[in-house]
Amino acid sequence: MSDRHRHDHPHHPHDQAHHPHDHPHRPTSPRHRLLRFLTPHSHAGADRLDPALESSARGLRALWVSLTVLGVTALAQAAVVALSGSVALLGDTVHNAADALTAVPLAIAFLLGRRPADRRFTYGYGRAEDLAGLVVVLAIAASAAFAGWTALARLLDPRPVDHLPVVAAAALVGFAGNEWVARYRIRVGRSIGSAALVADGLHARTDGFTSLAVLLSAGGAALGWRYADPLVGLAITAAIVLVLRDAAREVLRRMMDAVDPRLVDLAERTLTTVPGVRGVGELRLRWIGHRLRAEVAVVVDGEATVREAHRVAVDAEHALLHAVPRLTAALVHADPEPVPGGADPHLPLAHHTAG
Repeated sequence: MSDRHRHDHPHHPHDQAHHPHDHPHRPTSPRHRLLRFLTPHSHAGADRLDPALESSARGLRALWVSLTVLGVTALAQAAVVALSGSVALLGDTVHNAADALTAVPLAIAFLLGRRPADRRFTYGYGRAEDLAGLVVVLAIAASAAFAGWTALARLLDPRPVDHLPVVAAAALVGFAGNEWVARYRIRVGRSIGSAALVADGLHARTDGFTSLAVLLSAGGAALGWRYADPLVGLAITAAIVLVLRDAAREVLRRMMDAVDPRLVDLAERTLTTVPGVRGVGELRLRWIGHRLRAEVAVVVDGEATVREAHRVAVDAEHALLHAVPRLTAALVHADPEPVPGGADPHLPLAHHTAG
């Protein structure tokens, strides 16, 4: 087994920041310690496919900037909601506020995931990201329920919307805020190789288009259609529900240890190219936060010595670490090649695995 083998050289040298490791002494006041905790320094490079927010100060900064911009946008819209009574704008405001606040549990999870494994949490704290994802799903569900309930109440008891020009302006503010956040998240996400941050930017862009839908509400109200505001509010609720469906599916799959089958195929193909590997047995992949771990049994020469079998296992782990994106550890078990008529080396375990 080769999980104890240390993999010392980087997988993607071009992603590494080349700078000296001897840093001058820095102040250690509570303020500086807090800043270093919120924007941790790291020598690790970002991976290409999944978010590197935990080890990237730029990724964490993107979360905080997004929180600030969307928070200011939501506050400006909330003031207009109080002034105008528009439920369409209320639904958009609630959605923007929920989007802003979801940055908090995500940032906490990424920072918590930096903690090393210990004797209680032997796999580390990466699963905190799954819990944060569940919080995000619940926040989206709550915003959908609130926006829908408010729109239905206004549909049953329609009221005029006041200050229509201000409502239209607030809708444009919502669009501008979301579009700026979208561009920023996408730019940072692509530069650090974070697919999730890019996707979150695209999500913010769809929220911006939702803000533009409020303009339809204001336009309908200006034309005297009293049901324009609640109907647009219901349409926004439907858009939030669609986002909720996609987010819940992704989070629940991750919590159920689902992985892309193409990663399994890639791992199997990689193992078959390793010298000394004569077959691939059981192969399992699972996410621990945004990192992958693998467990696999490979078939080796039955006459190989322990050292030779261990070398094959180490080579197999090494190949997997290079080939499978976001894989950080692999536990490789070497099985002897079966001999015709020979005893099954796993026979003593049969009564534990049957059924």
